[in-house]
Amino acid sequence: MTALVIVGHGTRSAAGVEQFVAFVERVRRRAAGTVGDVEGGFIELSRPPLTDAVGALVDRGHRSLVALPLVLTAAGHGKGDIPAALARERERHRGLSYVYGRPLGPHPLLHTALEQRVDAALAGDDRAGTWVALIGRGSTDPDANAEVAKVARLLWEGRGYAGVEPGFVSLAEPSVPAVLERLRRLGARRIVVAPYFLFAGVLPDRIVAQSAAFAAAHPDLDVRVADLIGDCDALADLVLERHAEARGGDIRMNCDTCAYRVLMPGFADKVGRPQTPHDHPDDPVGGHHHDHHAHDHGHGGHGPGGHDHRHGPGEHHERVPRPGQVAVVGGGPGPDDLITVRGRALLEAADVVVVDRLAPRGLLAGLRPGVEVVDAAKVPRGPSMGQDAINAALVAHARAGRRVVRLKGGDPYVFGRGHEEVQACAAAGVEVTVVPGVSSAVAAATLAGVPVTHRGVAHDVTVVSGHLPPGHAESLVDWAALGRARGTLVLLMAVDTVDKIAAVLVEHGRAPDTPVLAVQDAGHPDQRAVTARLDEIGAVSARERIAPPAVFVLGPVVDLRLPAEPPGPAH
Repeated sequence: MTALVIVGHGTRSAAGVEQFVAFVERVRRRAAGTVGDVEGGFIELSRPPLTDAVGALVDRGHRSLVALPLVLTAAGHGKGDIPAALARERERHRGLSYVYGRPLGPHPLLHTALEQRVDAALAGDDRAGTWVALIGRGSTDPDANAEVAKVARLLWEGRGYAGVEPGFVSLAEPSVPAVLERLRRLGARRIVVAPYFLFAGVLPDRIVAQSAAFAAAHPDLDVRVADLIGDCDALADLVLERHAEARGGDIRMNCDTCAYRVLMPGFADKVGRPQTPHDHPDDPVGGHHHDHHAHDHGHGGHGPGGHDHRHGPGEHHERVPRPGQVAVVGGGPGPDDLITVRGRALLEAADVVVVDRLAPRGLLAGLRPGVEVVDAAKVPRGPSMGQDAINAALVAHARAGRRVVRLKGGDPYVFGRGHEEVQACAAAGVEVTVVPGVSSAVAAATLAGVPVTHRGVAHDVTVVSGHLPPGHAESLVDWAALGRARGTLVLLMAVDTVDKIAAVLVEHGRAPDTPVLAVQDAGHPDQRAVTARLDEIGAVSARERIAPPAVFVLGPVVDLRLPAEPPGPAH
């Protein structure tokens, strides 16, 4: 009879390791007489390693195995990393062959187990008044995220819950707070958060913590967290079912929407590319663990996940920082949910975050426990000392082996002094990567309903710092040329100088009735926008008490303004 090796990724959670080992023993007991032998091992982070599990089976005379990935959905771990580890075992044991089973879900046994966990959390309360938030791991593989959405729908069908909404704890949206807020707005008063995870680990703990934080902020809601699927007979029976189908050659994989096989929008970097070692955003400090049995990072057997980090020649970016690296991240124009996906992943992996006043500070609530937050706005000021102190902090933390994120508002290279920080790190020999951000130079106008360019109206846009007024000895701006220009002009940091700027622009040829839009707190619930003539914007701005952070947009595009949708909630 064909032997079975159950392959987990690995976890730093002692409870998770214990549950995995106990589960392998449960499968062994239930498989007696139907499976030749059963072993289990991890490809990373935990013992027993996969190489020991395979070696034990080989020592007992087995040359033909079924290798079953203990993952809930097929993503980077199941599609690439575990097969790569198994390939190394074939090289180690000549003559060894194996059939690779498919992931566990979706499957009715899992859905029934989830239903039982939700009902246990309800403790007799009715399903009809209960919404369920099904929380998966989250992945950069869109097919894996779609599988979680499918399971949410299957869990809803026929069971009588008010509804089931999918969410993710890492790498994908909606986040746990976002899906809870969505359910609250749908009218939910009782919510059961159901982790779509097998065993204990860092991410399930984070689900509990984020759910508790949301519940504390919304005392009118009844928020409960269901248990994990865990070590149980139903899960063992499913593993044996997957073993039987693999042995019989009946492995049905979902390849029509697999980003590793089919070109999916936004995922061209995956198709046909080899798997490479990578860090996961949820790894603690430690970086790659290059050993003889593993090249993957995450929490094996704990649900969906996995992503790739491939770096061609000259690439200067990573989705996840290595220890001792600084990532200068543009946080966007203000709202928490306008940061880039890459920036969010870097932030979730950080050990230290050095944050600006205008960065999306709401994201700090979702940081891993123990992350050190340095408020750059409170760094002692003086002639250049503020920036020098920030640079020194970045270098010091990186040299101490920490993953450092410098979280800035907007884009780091648009009046953000980001390149000064990059230069300081480079001069100190510290590896640094830069993540662009959405700049308020464009976003503020967009959020207020104005395009900065438009066919037949404006073919150019100029972004200018208004920090120094016209005529200042250190100003590098050719205000006379801007007065003669016809395109869109965007002024940043100009609340105190806009009246002087307007006068110089009119003096050098801009029409006095040129429309100007002032946008304050762009993207936030309290966003304000006012319009005025160029020759009146100073007075109007003062009368309306426009205050930083504010952006001024002037030019004929302002007349194209349409009512903008109110800013959505930041999560």
